[in-house]
Amino acid sequence: MSTYADNRRKLIESRRRNRNKPTANTNENTSTSNTNNKPPGNNTGKKTANKSKRHIPHPTAMFYPVAKSQNERTGDSLLIKCFSYKPSKLGLKGKPTYLTAKNGGSFEDGTKIQKNGILFDKDNNAFRVDKPGSTRLDNKGASESLEGENSHYYVELPIPQDISDSNTVTWGDDQMNIFQLAGISAANMMQSTGMDFNAARDIVVKGLFGKDESGSNSFGGIDQRTQNAIQSAISGKAINALGGQINTNSALGRAEGFILNSNLELLFDSVNLRSFPFSVNFSPRSPVESQMVKHIIRAFKSSMAAKKNSDAGEATGQGGIFLRAPDVFKLTYLHNGAPHPFLNKFKPCALTGMTVNYTNSGTYATYGDGVPISLKMNLIFKELNPIYHEDYEEFADGDDKGVGF
Repeated sequence: MSTYADNRRKLIESRRRNRNKPTANTNENTSTSNTNNKPPGNNTGKKTANKSKRHIPHPTAMFYPVAKSQNERTGDSLLIKCFSYKPSKLGLKGKPTYLTAKNGGSFEDGTKIQKNGILFDKDNNAFRVDKPGSTRLDNKGASESLEGENSHYYVELPIPQDISDSNTVTWGDDQMNIFQLAGISAANMMQSTGMDFNAARDIVVKGLFGKDESGSNSFGGIDQRTQNAIQSAISGKAINALGGQINTNSALGRAEGFILNSNLELLFDSVNLRSFPFSVNFSPRSPVESQMVKHIIRAFKSSMAAKKNSDAGEATGQGGIFLRAPDVFKLTYLHNGAPHPFLNKFKPCALTGMTVNYTNSGTYATYGDGVPISLKMNLIFKELNPIYHEDYEEFADGDDKGVGF
């Protein structure tokens, strides 16, 4: 049985013989040998023209172990496809209409305009605006921008031994007492009536502290002296010696032994982005497999690196004024070459962290040609967009699409 060193020696001898053979076409691009390999699942998409030709220093289809080829897909695996980053499209969108004049008249240059007439700019183009009440937020995230795009390359790895997903949202404590509610009421009154804030606030304060027909108000049970102190505090008139306003709860606590109800409640605050750490162990068993491991590591390292602004001709030295975003990835769990029927799905991700341990066996050990005997690659992916309830509309009762996101 041939050892690793024997296989490596045979490979080197074969390459030396091939270099000495004359070639009929020295311009042949051997890097396209894998372009016909297609990853499993749907690979449809539109081809987009690149502004500058992309240099790919590795195959476009990579597998580990090498024995797992397209025709030998068994068990579970992790498929990672690489794409160029596409910025999100965020803006306002509405039904278009033309801007018209409220009244007739003439401009400084003598141009006359009739009432309700369409207004034009200096180039005689009609002003287009959104119809009142039709403007909506047009938010196409980076995840949606990748739909229909072709991948640069893909890597299929054995499914990691420790896989999980964690979905979280942020909720936070929130409180609002009667005086804060009064401030909101005053602001609403100011907006609806056009009065200034101080006048609106005085009306709200009178509503709280004024007496009704029976001579009572919202602060029944509190003596008049304390009511006056609270009223001065909410009106911003009570200033202590240090220049600060009187604390309402302090006044109530000292005088009556109770405080304002803060109406404490847990409220939804924000959505979060998910992260996925993966660890993959490599133990090359042949020269071909060691070359494949090297290409896989090189592919991820090059794709997670920022790009110089080469399209603008500024890719010299440390780059120009701007840097372009690194590549992004689509991850899929596979079962026998098809999307996994149980495990979670992913939204497009960025590779935010990568470490490679070249001494995974605990000590530095290599084959005769310098290839490490055992390596460990750690990858940290983070999704580009949050998970929303509407993302589950593609799932149905009794389907085979897994647990969802």
